[in-house]
Amino acid sequence: MPKEYRTIEEVAGPLMMVKGVEDVNYDDLGEIELASGEKRRCRVLEIDGTTAMVQLFESSTGINLSNSKVRFLGRSMELGVSGDMLGRVFDGLGRPIDDGPEILPEKRMDINGLPMNPAARNYPQEFIQTGVSAIDGLNTLVRGQKLPIFSASGLPHAQLAAQIARQAKVRGTNEQFAVVFAAMGITFEESNFFVESFKETGAIDRTVMFVNLANDPAIERISTPRMALTAAEYLAFEKGMHVLVILTDITNYADALREVSAARKEVPGRRGYPGYMYTDLANLYERAGRQRGKDGSITMIPILTMPEDDKTHPIPDLTGYITEGQIILSRDLYRKNVTPPIDVLPSLSRLKDKGIGEGKTREDHANTMNQLFAAYARGKDAKELMVVLGEAALTEMDKIYAKFADAFENEYVSQGYNTNRTIEETLDLGWKLLSILPRTELKRIKDEYLDKYYQG
Repeated sequence: MPKEYRTIEEVAGPLMMVKGVEDVNYDDLGEIELASGEKRRCRVLEIDGTTAMVQLFESSTGINLSNSKVRFLGRSMELGVSGDMLGRVFDGLGRPIDDGPEILPEKRMDINGLPMNPAARNYPQEFIQTGVSAIDGLNTLVRGQKLPIFSASGLPHAQLAAQIARQAKVRGTNEQFAVVFAAMGITFEESNFFVESFKETGAIDRTVMFVNLANDPAIERISTPRMALTAAEYLAFEKGMHVLVILTDITNYADALREVSAARKEVPGRRGYPGYMYTDLANLYERAGRQRGKDGSITMIPILTMPEDDKTHPIPDLTGYITEGQIILSRDLYRKNVTPPIDVLPSLSRLKDKGIGEGKTREDHANTMNQLFAAYARGKDAKELMVVLGEAALTEMDKIYAKFADAFENEYVSQGYNTNRTIEETLDLGWKLLSILPRTELKRIKDEYLDKYYQG
């Protein structure tokens, strides 16, 4: 039986000091029992001799220093995992919130996970079809990759996240595919949108959801993605499933880190975020990947809103260092009613070349991708010139490229949130748009593919 302590010295916000403790370690879970018998959970943040600084998961209201007891459980936070988690909704601490029964765990796993040995990693290389042309055709997602979505406040990243979660699949195989969806600091309305959206299409059956609402404690927000990744590791590496993990919104997570760091009176780093934020984010992101000798994989799409639309803000900046590319949403495209408003030119998937081509997507994929990028870039330049100098200043070829850029945005990028395109449909649509241009302009495509697919 764990020893009880009645030596709570002080409570300040989410932190509490307990004196005279023995055999207590960093990150140990604890339980506070109030005079009324109510129990609240906490964990050890710091040990100094016999004094423990403890962080509360729930609020500190009503804790009376003289008649509250603390017990330390001698283990760090764990999640009870089982195959029955699919189709269920949990809070940020892994408790069911969908009125279903408690999960009977097959095993309990530490939510901090174990770092994957780099030598045991397999290189990401198989294509994942999201059904979204701007991703599949131009910034291809590969199994085991970390590909964040950089959004901004007011842009429809929630709709895009739900669309990818509903539509994503591994093609042409009977391999099991699951989605682990973790939402941090979102409103009840957003949470409801995700749950209903998954239920409507039946996608909930292969999804595990962890939801932390904006009014839940900050400390719970820090554990939410760790809970989700622990569930993903179990499904991928114990059950052999291919798991797509979607984390939204990393900005709320980083703000919770900053809040807790400030309560601990730590020296702040850039913009007040803790100096260890890079390490902390890397601990999350690096749990994605493929392991040698294991069938399953974890692919990750973290979503973050860039404060003030600033790509150089610490959160997108550090995320960009750790992950393999980014999908960027654009306010300009959103104003033009392009849905989803993915800005393909600054977006990048560093592993796309590994997941495309014959046997994976189609032999013409790499060529058409490069040609679409080049043509769209030239078309956008032509449109900007048109704004400054007027249409009369453009050459006939520039006018064709400007027409191509408009068609590309309206037909290829803009597909709505309910259209699920196969990779063949995406590639064929690319050829249809390239046929707006004369064949002589398609210098990035091999003649054999032009002979086979060009429709001009």
